[in-house]
Amino acid sequence: MPSNVQTLVDQAKSLFDSSFGADVDKNLPNYCVSAPGRVNLIGEHTDYTGGYVLPLAIGFNTVGYGCGSVVKKDSSESIKCRIVSTNNPVAEFHVSPSLEASTGSNKWVNYVQGVVLQYLPDLKEDETFIFDLAIVGDVPLGSGLSSSASLEVATAVFLERILDSHGVAYCSAKDAPLSEKQRKMERAVRCKLAENIFCGVPCGIMDQFVSSAGCEGKLLLLDCRSLDYREVSMGGENASSSDAPVLVITNSNVKHDLGDGEYPVRVRQCKEATDILTKMNPSIQSLRDATMKDVEAAAKSAGLEGVLLQRARHVVSENERTVKTADALEKGDWETVGKLMNASHTSMRDDYEVSCEEIDVLVDLAQTFGDGVYGSRLTGGGFGGCTVTLVKKDSAQQLIEYLKTQYEAKTGTKCVCFETAPASGAKAIDL
Repeated sequence: MPSNVQTLVDQAKSLFDSSFGADVDKNLPNYCVSAPGRVNLIGEHTDYTGGYVLPLAIGFNTVGYGCGSVVKKDSSESIKCRIVSTNNPVAEFHVSPSLEASTGSNKWVNYVQGVVLQYLPDLKEDETFIFDLAIVGDVPLGSGLSSSASLEVATAVFLERILDSHGVAYCSAKDAPLSEKQRKMERAVRCKLAENIFCGVPCGIMDQFVSSAGCEGKLLLLDCRSLDYREVSMGGENASSSDAPVLVITNSNVKHDLGDGEYPVRVRQCKEATDILTKMNPSIQSLRDATMKDVEAAAKSAGLEGVLLQRARHVVSENERTVKTADALEKGDWETVGKLMNASHTSMRDDYEVSCEEIDVLVDLAQTFGDGVYGSRLTGGGFGGCTVTLVKKDSAQQLIEYLKTQYEAKTGTKCVCFETAPASGAKAIDL
């Protein structure tokens, strides 16, 4: 077990003991789970239109430690779930289909409750969940590294442990058990629905999918329509060459909330652009189906213009860049990968308009650093968060020091940088 995960496990146990202590039902079995955050190398704002993404799980995790069971419903107030996190006090709730989302400072609870509701149909009508769960993590909040998806997927694995101990199968697997791959896919779908329905965030499936199905040493080229994916290595036979790169993630420390503001606007704009393209060509049911020729044709003759043209142009070109990047990565063609990353950032900045001044400063600093940097771009939903830079390993530390110094000089804000490599996805941890 990585040392940072072991530290999180110890912290979760300590938080569990201090928060629930003598009130814990000693007859309930204990479980421990972890789920990683993620970085998206390329393929931004394409998942909710069924497109392609190329993310990797990272070595920052949400860890949950707790106890729980499946019990018979009754009319008493004793059957309840309790959750606590490092930065939030204990919250209690009763699991039922009528459970309502929390508001204000307690909104984080919704990411847990929404997932619980997705697993409730697996139980019999007279059954429900009861559990105490302590949650800790080291995924930076609001950084664009998917702390929310990490929390959702960790919750899902925790519930699956409870279901497994009671011999309860997925309601979608009553006739035949799901394979491990199918189970990871099912988990991701449920967590996405939890965020869409209960949390009110119209996200795609990328974040939950890579947190659930991530593979150590591999990126995932994910088709967000079919959920088919292939594991992509960095370089293949060229992985150990002298110019083989690493990924440097830089947190701008500018935070965002995808549930508010511009993210839902972009989802709506993509739908409006798709409607125009569909009228021109009925086979286009989402931007995933369109080509750049389709976009250009709609701009000339179907009234696709202004902001809607910009949004469509980004998504369609980003899908093309993502597939090309996966192929170039496997060949060890770092120059091509870098050019595609740079083009992606330009598109996100100019056509999709989800960058910001601080992010543009970081990307420009990296892109103009000189020999050693192949490419750099905004990663995540935007409006702050992180950048991802492909850089020669021998130049990584020098780049990190440069970014820290120059970013603070230009913005007055400190950034945080770290190297990363593809990590494994969510798992149950043996106690």
